[in-house]
Amino acid sequence: MILVVALNPALDVTHHVDGVDWSGVNRPAEVLSRPGGKGLNVARILAAVGAGVHVLGLAGGSTGDAVASALAAIGVPATFVRIGGETRRTFAVVDARTGDAGLFNEPGPAVAPEEYERLCVIYKKRLADWSAVVLSGSLPLGLPPGSYAELAALAAAAGVPVLLDAHGEALLRGAAARPAIVKPNLAELEALAGRRLAAAGGPDRTAVAAAARELRAAGADAVVVSLGADGLWAVTSDGCWRAAPPLVVTGNPTGAGDAVAAGLVRGLVLGHPWEQRLRHAVALGTASAAASAAGEFSYDHYRELLGAVSVCREEAR
Repeated sequence: MILVVALNPALDVTHHVDGVDWSGVNRPAEVLSRPGGKGLNVARILAAVGAGVHVLGLAGGSTGDAVASALAAIGVPATFVRIGGETRRTFAVVDARTGDAGLFNEPGPAVAPEEYERLCVIYKKRLADWSAVVLSGSLPLGLPPGSYAELAALAAAAGVPVLLDAHGEALLRGAAARPAIVKPNLAELEALAGRRLAAAGGPDRTAVAAAARELRAAGADAVVVSLGADGLWAVTSDGCWRAAPPLVVTGNPTGAGDAVAAGLVRGLVLGHPWEQRLRHAVALGTASAAASAAGEFSYDHYRELLGAVSVCREEAR
């Protein structure tokens, strides 16, 4: 069973508009509402591919109630510590004509030290129950940037592997706690490296590989970088790998990176070699990007993509 920690969950609302007018009135053709935020997207994808998953998170107010109820309705077990603040919402506006999506992510409520400590008590008591832990998403207000590092270190001490998907100082500190996998996207890796890693034609693979090696040297066992439509670049104990989707899809790219994280942690738990982990991760990410809402995908599309994903070992650069 995989534990997904959701410190800053959200209710994701997606508006699909036939041509967005940013200075006028828009009438969505479709409105979708789902339990979301990065951690819950990962949990929903894991449940959809048949992996055992449990969510441990913080939730408050009527929005928190809606998130908990929606997870229960789709059969994703969860334990939420109640907080005084209102759980956040995120909004995506998808332009059906262009395929572009605009994202509006609320910061979320401030979390009091005692509220976080109640979650930590549950986390420590049940660590032995999990085959892996996913730490994913932004930290809520009130929690220090070392919070993920603390949770990762506790898991490492218990012999439980961790996948970390964060940004900024939370990512850097978390990497030092020796997670099994860290999964930044290109922008997050650039911010951490303090330099551009892309050119006009797309990601500079040599620069990406160098920055990924630097992050791995900080303590992570493996670094897998999401490059959007260009796939994944992985620096692992088994060498460097590049994995690319067979086609560029249109839909809602929100949550595609979370589908990648789900594929990676599932492969970790199943003991798959890196080539197989990356193949499933890219197929899931691509199928998710083609879906209308974050955290969803067509299972048939995912299975069709698997054989067409390109995975190859790269020489160290």
